[in-house]
Amino acid sequence: MEKRIDGNADLHVESRAKRITYWIITSLIGVFLLNVGINDILKLAPYIGFLRKLGYPDYVAVIVGIWKILGVIAILIPKFPLLKEWAYAGFFFLLTGAIISHAVIGDNFIFQVIVLKLILISWYLRPASRRLRAA
Repeated sequence: MEKRIDGNADLHVESRAKRITYWIITSLIGVFLLNVGINDILKLAPYIGFLRKLGYPDYVAVIVGIWKILGVIAILIPKFPLLKEWAYAGFFFLLTGAIISHAVIGDNFIFQVIVLKLILISWYLRPASRRLRAA
């Protein structure tokens, strides 16, 4: 363990572990949603098939795909904490909508729940520089 002059060695290690966990989870989310967003825009299988199965028209894939890519960019770039909040909120709405859509047709929605949990963990663990400052 790293020795610190101020006696907060445990806090420093916890903070470092928190940052590492944040970046691992956020990177996984970013790669996944970027991939899905591109596949949505290009209307590639199996993603377009999922939307059709849920009853959505094909053009929804392009709209949602563009927003996914923009959301990934927003959470990965430095600064712009308000934009990050909006991106996390958008992912929350997207995934809760997906969970409900799958549930309504009696489809399995475990994967969407897992992705939603990872997004919530990423939001919770984000460093101070990526948070809105208290008023």
